[in-house]
Amino acid sequence: MIDLRDIEDARATVGPVLRVTPVTHSHSLSERAGREVLLKGEQLQRTGSFKIRGARNFVAHLEATEGRHEIVAASAGNHAQGVALAARLSGLPATIFMPANAALPKVEATRSYGATVLLDGAVVDDAMAAARDHADRTGAVLVPPFDDPLVVAGQGTIGLELAEQAAQATVVVVPVGGGGLLAGVAAALAHTSRQVKVVGVEAAGAAAMRASLDAGRCVTLDNVATMADGIAVRCVSELTLAHAQAYVHDVVTVTEEEISQALLLLAERAKVVVEPAGAVGLAAILGGRVAGTGPALAVLSGGNVDPLVLTKLIDHGLSAAGRYLLLRIVLGDRPGALAALTDAVAKMRLNVLSVEHHRAGLELGVDEVEVLLTLETRDPTHRHEVVRTLRDQGFNVELAR
Repeated sequence: MIDLRDIEDARATVGPVLRVTPVTHSHSLSERAGREVLLKGEQLQRTGSFKIRGARNFVAHLEATEGRHEIVAASAGNHAQGVALAARLSGLPATIFMPANAALPKVEATRSYGATVLLDGAVVDDAMAAARDHADRTGAVLVPPFDDPLVVAGQGTIGLELAEQAAQATVVVVPVGGGGLLAGVAAALAHTSRQVKVVGVEAAGAAAMRASLDAGRCVTLDNVATMADGIAVRCVSELTLAHAQAYVHDVVTVTEEEISQALLLLAERAKVVVEPAGAVGLAAILGGRVAGTGPALAVLSGGNVDPLVLTKLIDHGLSAAGRYLLLRIVLGDRPGALAALTDAVAKMRLNVLSVEHHRAGLELGVDEVEVLLTLETRDPTHRHEVVRTLRDQGFNVELAR
């Protein structure tokens, strides 16, 4: 278990090269949540996530105690970039193993920090196996993503900053993958702001910490399925579980729809772009998973999202928020039928995003056609109003999404 001295030592080590990221207040998100919402912007940290804190602390201690070594790590993105920069700051060579399907911007960012990147395997577990084998063969030092006291203490420097920046917060909400960030923040706040509760948040499809807390031991999930790849971890460690048991008030889960809606709201209302893992804390607050009514602070853990993926995530968030409406409408196959439909839509002042007109290959009468109509709506209530209005006008309408 790490203590306050470990975290203060970590701040002395990492402080000269890192940023003290800001805490901001969002009026819009506070209104939606029914309580004050604060945001800790780790997406503004060097390398775009909190991971540099733990990586820098680990590598700096390695350099000080054991001299020069090659550094090796495995990651799909954030840890890779953190280790690569930490190694460069210490003048050490770094080899980073990443899955073959890792996002190109994350691969190129890791290379830009001077690391040698090797693509190996289909998932992070495969890359980790390759990294361990490389360490065994070459004597390189493996930098763990979360299962190490120095890494946890480095992540805990966020907790020290929060104790100084957000004394009004009654609860701090932290994304959970392997649990290093949760463990460090919770330990720091337990020693500096004892009145503050810490709540961890996992994606429902990757809830290894919740399962481990329930079982009282580390549980390995058979598989994980979530858009939040930064926290898609099958198992936490004994170290991070012990800190969660000692210092964490609760660990909750959020759905994929809640994550995408939170990501969209952060971009739209707070003007903040984060990756899905960085949005889970806000998702939990807005979803009513975090008990209490006092000020709640969400740690936005990172912002390293592929722009191509971001467009898909925003589209998913818009759909989940009721901003898109896809309708299947069966019309008579006669002149003017489609014009009548589009006229009805125009009278409702709706923006049409796409129209598809089909005759062949469908279960339709010989004198019928199908129209797939995608409309832009305000919210779920507006969606229902549109469907009801069209049906009242005699259109054969079904929700296609």
